[in-house]
Amino acid sequence: MTELKRSGSIVVAVPPSRLYALVSDVTRTGEWSPVCKACWWDEGAGPREGAWFTGRNELPERTWETRSQVVAAEPGREFAWEVNDGWVRWGYILVADGDGTLLTESWEFLPKGIDGFHERFGAEADAEIAKRSDAARDGIPATLEAIKRIAEAG
Repeated sequence: MTELKRSGSIVVAVPPSRLYALVSDVTRTGEWSPVCKACWWDEGAGPREGAWFTGRNELPERTWETRSQVVAAEPGREFAWEVNDGWVRWGYILVADGDGTLLTESWEFLPKGIDGFHERFGAEADAEIAKRSDAARDGIPATLEAIKRIAEAG
């Protein structure tokens, strides 16, 4: 059975407010994501609930863009967005940990996305969903390590 939820955590030696400012700046996503190489806000948007942004993803076999909407924006606590109007939810939870922050990144393939993949890919849908799950499994630790490196550098 394919995992439809993935998450990972890391302790970062910066306070939650500073780390939130970093992870909620989607224009910096390309600095730490192994797949999403660039993001930009819709004109006038920013890291607040309801705001929209576009992301450009790159893999060796293809490049594509996604539209995402911020669904949680609590400074110092949580930043999350849904891709393709509710297909997949990505997010960060920040919890104070001494002088630093326990940062958890999560990914969840939502029911609307499962239905959408079955419509789009037919018999190959389950294999395509498994590919996305594997990418999240491998990408979350790499992303968290990169965020830690960037945040602690300054």
